[in-house]
Amino acid sequence: MKNSWSNTEAKKYIKKYKSLGHNEDLALRVYTTRLLGRNSELVLHGGGNTSVKTSIKDIDGKNYDVLCVKGSGWDMAEIEPEGLPAVKLQPLLSLKNKKYLSDEDMVNFQKKNLIDIKSPNPSVETFLHAFLPFKFVDHTHSDAIMSVTNRPGGSNFSKKIFGKKAAIVPYVMPGFALAQKINEVYSKNPEVNCLILMNHGIFTFANNAKDAYDLMIKYVSKAEKEIKKLKSKKIKQIKYTKNKFKPHDIAPILRGLLSENKDQKFVINYRSNKKLEYFINGKTVKNYSSKGTATPDHVIRVKPFPLVISLKKNSNIEEFKVTAKKAFDNYRKKYINYFKVNNNKIKSKKTMLDTSPRVILVQNLGMFSVGKDLKSAKIAGDLTETNAKVISSVEETSSYKFISEKDLFDVEYWSLEQAKLKKPKKLLEGNVVVITGSTGTIGFETYKMFKNYGAEVILLDFNKQKINELQSKISDTCIYCDVTNKKSVQSAFNKICEKYGGVDILISNAGNAPSGVIGEINDKILRESFEVNFFSHQNCASEAVKIMTKQNINGCLLFNISKQAVNPGKNFGPYGLPKSALLSLCKQYAVDYGSKGIRSNGVNADRIKSGLMTQKMIKKRAKARSVSTEDYMKGNLLLNEVKAEDVAKAFFHLATSKKTTGAVLTVDGGNIAASLR
Repeated sequence: MKNSWSNTEAKKYIKKYKSLGHNEDLALRVYTTRLLGRNSELVLHGGGNTSVKTSIKDIDGKNYDVLCVKGSGWDMAEIEPEGLPAVKLQPLLSLKNKKYLSDEDMVNFQKKNLIDIKSPNPSVETFLHAFLPFKFVDHTHSDAIMSVTNRPGGSNFSKKIFGKKAAIVPYVMPGFALAQKINEVYSKNPEVNCLILMNHGIFTFANNAKDAYDLMIKYVSKAEKEIKKLKSKKIKQIKYTKNKFKPHDIAPILRGLLSENKDQKFVINYRSNKKLEYFINGKTVKNYSSKGTATPDHVIRVKPFPLVISLKKNSNIEEFKVTAKKAFDNYRKKYINYFKVNNNKIKSKKTMLDTSPRVILVQNLGMFSVGKDLKSAKIAGDLTETNAKVISSVEETSSYKFISEKDLFDVEYWSLEQAKLKKPKKLLEGNVVVITGSTGTIGFETYKMFKNYGAEVILLDFNKQKINELQSKISDTCIYCDVTNKKSVQSAFNKICEKYGGVDILISNAGNAPSGVIGEINDKILRESFEVNFFSHQNCASEAVKIMTKQNINGCLLFNISKQAVNPGKNFGPYGLPKSALLSLCKQYAVDYGSKGIRSNGVNADRIKSGLMTQKMIKKRAKARSVSTEDYMKGNLLLNEVKAEDVAKAFFHLATSKKTTGAVLTVDGGNIAASLR
């Protein structure tokens, strides 16, 4: 493993954080923590932890010896000093000989001794860091270390590889019990500079940042070197079977099966590569993939075992549905049994989590990782790739062996681990929303509205420059799509299915606004208007309902219609006519798909400043009605201008009105002539 320490970089960190009021110890702690965290072969997504013992002046003017330790949930790759909360050291050390401390008391005691009560919760391994009598302590979940320890005879193998300077520690549940065990081991072996925790990870420590980091790289490199020396045999693979479908074809089916009720929504993310395929397509994958994770904390993200789906030769989509349904039923039975068996072994009974898998392995196709949102789905995927790498490495040279099922259950249902995932649920969490015409004023306001309520939002637009500019500003998915072209629409929705698993809400918002006297208008202009203002909506809606039907977890179509559909404006027929057809389309979808739980509603908005209704157009329409531009924009019963955010609110209202379909909500400030009859 490459040693990434740089004296130049270290000095930059010291200078930078000194200017922000932090001492050299903390600056170097941030530096080496990031070095470790940015190496995916050492830690992933909040795993691992580090600490430094230093002194800090409190508000009372006194200097206190403190332990600055990684805060729970912080990612080592991007840590800041705020992510290393300072805990008074002496109170921690005073409990060195205490025989037992409950999780609740441990957390409260750590919080009680924070210098700043607003700091994040210190790591569950805070006491462990405190008890080791070294300034800098580093802890990772190295892939190579896991490949050494997670096998029969792993303890003896570790002793042989790492030598006398490394103490081998049998598996103990993280928390105060592990801190006690580490204290016991170190007291008997004070000459060691490394602790190899079986089935867990590695600790290195020294009195300066560089030495602790160097030791980590040294021991991990030893593990990598020895693993390569082992006699290896490839995992036997199943025969390649070509399927009649693609990942985007089955993703909605899997997404629907994940939901135990129609209000429960998950995001699923597809990925495949050579290493994953090798792992997934092993003949005994159902066996070795169920032996546990690479390190215990992975279980809260990926559950104790994945769902594996094996396909018959040349299976079609209908056969897949049957196979997948059976596989899900068996998985849930297995998980329920796992819970019951292990819950009966403990005094303090737990409440079972949902029974849906977090990882789905489809042989000859790839992996679908699951989460409450795209971020958590991708994290589950990253962890599974690590698990696959470690398990494959061991299976090629031995037989994978992890902690007991009971130990894994204890971690999965450990309140301190589950707390990392518990955040207030937003109303649209897990919902996938697609917005067309997204770079316009209404489209972007609608994006912000739905994003604010926790939805995964995908933005489509035909303007390549604008959609690329938007992508550079936001992290959400932006896709170029010509909604008048069915192939372009299909391609966009295929991408969405692979990345998110499906679609729950379509906001069909694309449009243009040609004008002219209807008897004089060029046929080409009228036909083009129908392509944009009618057929584009049909293209997107028909594609969306295909996906929603596969999911079978309800769905919602929302159309930006226009008051022109019921109240034609002078010289505005080329726009109003297709909008009238769109109103009928909206109601037709409600009629045809209501029995499938798919709702269809529309918004009739009027006079909204946007890319469609420019200042030039406003002047033109005001002239047609013989009023000023100001009076034109306020030409409603409330005498108040209607804005894009008002339309966004209307879309949101209809999206969350679960018993409303075939409805049109007018947002125009009041216009009796435009009201529906």
